[in-house]
Amino acid sequence: MPKADTKLRPVLRIDFPPEDRLGRGKILLLELIRETGSISAAGRAMDMSYRRAWLLVDALNRMFSEPAVESQRGGRQGGGAALTAFGEALIERFRTMEEKARAAISDDLGWLEAARADVTPRQPLPTRGRG
Repeated sequence: MPKADTKLRPVLRIDFPPEDRLGRGKILLLELIRETGSISAAGRAMDMSYRRAWLLVDALNRMFSEPAVESQRGGRQGGGAALTAFGEALIERFRTMEEKARAAISDDLGWLEAARADVTPRQPLPTRGRG
């Protein structure tokens, strides 16, 4: 069994008031759409339903003044999806922001890592019977 990654890593999420968010999940979905050419296949790769993947893409397209993903119609193999130039730029910018954030707090992450307790799977607390 491969050893689990135990290294600390920050997770970037941008909140757009009042309720929109942009984070690793939506960016990964965009990357998988670019790779597969399909919202359905990208969703399957992330173990989510087509409906959930489509709703996330729709949310992304509504968050910005330009769409990140466009549907492609027809052809012998049916339709598909492709990233727009804006979608490509969104991935690039987000990944750059992640790198900048990681670099900006690397000393603090090192301090946290050094202060961290031995990393072993936590055992659940014993349950007590009623009575």
